[in-house]
Amino acid sequence: MSEQNEQNNINAKDFLIGTLLGGIVGASTALLLAPKSGRELREDLNEGAKMAREKTTEFASTAKESTSNFAQSVSDQSNSLVERVKELSRSVRNDVDELTGSAENLSGDLQSAGEEIAESVKKEVEELQRSVEQLVKEVEEKERAKREEDD
Repeated sequence: MSEQNEQNNINAKDFLIGTLLGGIVGASTALLLAPKSGRELREDLNEGAKMAREKTTEFASTAKESTSNFAQSVSDQSNSLVERVKELSRSVRNDVDELTGSAENLSGDLQSAGEEIAESVKKEVEELQRSVEQLVKEVEEKERAKREEDD
């Protein structure tokens, strides 16, 4: 967008310079071709030069004001952009901090759940071991009873 503004400023500047030069050349040509005496011609040339000087001063003032406005606009947009980048940076930093906290909480929860699962598995293994021991005892008793019967 700034390139377009710069292009418009250049086009306006070129137009103003062209208008000024065209006016000077046209006025000079008209004065030189007009049937006047030397004194009248010099007075007309002096008047044309004064007008050209006034127009040049006016155009320079307009160009300076336009340049100043353009520079101020660029500065304002730059400051606005810097503020938006700072704001986005703070937002991203806050999001990262929040995600880090959530990850730590989740890690703690998972560790706690892992401990609970490990404890549950340990209890189940102990119960299974007791059941196996009980089953082994029953089998041994039945074998003993069978041997006693056979004897």
